[in-house]
Amino acid sequence: MKSSDFFIEGPVEPSYILDLEMSQNLCIFREPAKQQKALAEIAGSDDGMVYIIRENNTIIGYVTFHNPDKYSRWSKHPSIMELGAIEVSPKYRGHKLGSRLLKYAFANPIMEEKIVITIEFCWHWDLDNTGLDIWKYQKMLSKLFGSVGLVRIPTDDPEILEHIANVLMARFGSKVSEEDIKRFEEMQFCGGSIFNYK
Repeated sequence: MKSSDFFIEGPVEPSYILDLEMSQNLCIFREPAKQQKALAEIAGSDDGMVYIIRENNTIIGYVTFHNPDKYSRWSKHPSIMELGAIEVSPKYRGHKLGSRLLKYAFANPIMEEKIVITIEFCWHWDLDNTGLDIWKYQKMLSKLFGSVGLVRIPTDDPEILEHIANVLMARFGSKVSEEDIKRFEEMQFCGGSIFNYK
């Protein structure tokens, strides 16, 4: 397989996603057909963006962006966008497709107006296919997201504190105001409850 065999596209429309095939190895979050439907729903939402990697007419990788869950503290900030999921079919790993996909997505000018966060829960990690232990996988993810400027951020968010390996990372776009950055910093520690932050 050559690098030229792969096509990176996005943000893509829901109908386009549904017209393509879904690699049967994209099953970390849910079984492939359901994941394909979920991608189309994200792409069709007001706040969602989906970028894909395809080989011919088959989706072999994707990354999603959307507003934070409405029950999380991060939803209280108008400039935060969450990188929700990234997955590359195990068959196609080793070609740096994940980093290429992220670099393509973060070239979108809207990213400079946003604080992009990713919340990495270790129970979603593909330890079996990679052969990595939990700490090596965490290091790999930190390097991957670091390639587009995300850095690890401390927080008392109880979901993240649920396991010591979980990670919060963030990237501040160049057009994000100092006021919005300050507001984000105030949200990092608010007593472990979303109700403590207005």
